[in-house]
Amino acid sequence: MPERTVQLVLHYDGAGFAGWQRQPDQRTVQAELEGALSHICDTPTAALGAGRTDAGVHARGQAVGVRVPQKWDPTALRRALNGTLPDDIWVAAVHEMRPAFHARFSATARRYQYYVGTDDEAHSPFRRRWEWGPGRRLDRTLLDGEAAALLGEHIFRAFAVSGTAPDTDEHRCRIVEASWAERPGGLVFTVEANRFLHHMVRFLVGTMIDAASGRRPAGSIAALLTAPDNQETSPPAPAHALFLDAVRYPGDLYLEPA
Repeated sequence: MPERTVQLVLHYDGAGFAGWQRQPDQRTVQAELEGALSHICDTPTAALGAGRTDAGVHARGQAVGVRVPQKWDPTALRRALNGTLPDDIWVAAVHEMRPAFHARFSATARRYQYYVGTDDEAHSPFRRRWEWGPGRRLDRTLLDGEAAALLGEHIFRAFAVSGTAPDTDEHRCRIVEASWAERPGGLVFTVEANRFLHHMVRFLVGTMIDAASGRRPAGSIAALLTAPDNQETSPPAPAHALFLDAVRYPGDLYLEPA
């Protein structure tokens, strides 16, 4: 049967999921999406994500590669999925892609944002589900300096969970954006790179917040970029304030402009 190759762009609230990847006896985004796809396509249908978000991590730009029967054009597929999926998953867009498209290996960059609340209202139940209120005074100058040290290509062994990458992996990542910005009630950290390691963004945020609040020395990020492991790194920041914001692909993989 003729098929279309499509990219789904997903928003999801990670609070109700044990992460992206399908797991036995656990509710996951991949399992929910594949169930909806298999239902509307009337055949088992696999969904390959650009990355594996952890339990509690949210997305408003998770890219997913799917092959569906030719009859499902992007508009009809999006409408059918949004009528079938649970309320905590939403298909924001569907793009028709060339057959060579691979959600993971075709990606050129991934972008995350992490939300930190700095006012007292950050502890409100209406905000604390999606942002972290560390309850400490933060020095913006120090935060900005720590973030600036990330730019460029570095080895990030100090900012990854040990044993989650192959022994042959150098843990090398190229950071093209790393910055803190003001927002109502707090700050947002934006980071974009060609790849990320397991818990990497959360380790980075936890370490920067500790440096900016005086719990560790200024210049900690730069010093840790030469460390062989994560033994001296701060604990990772909580998962619930992290969002996968976007995944980038070469324009020539889209059959129509994205």
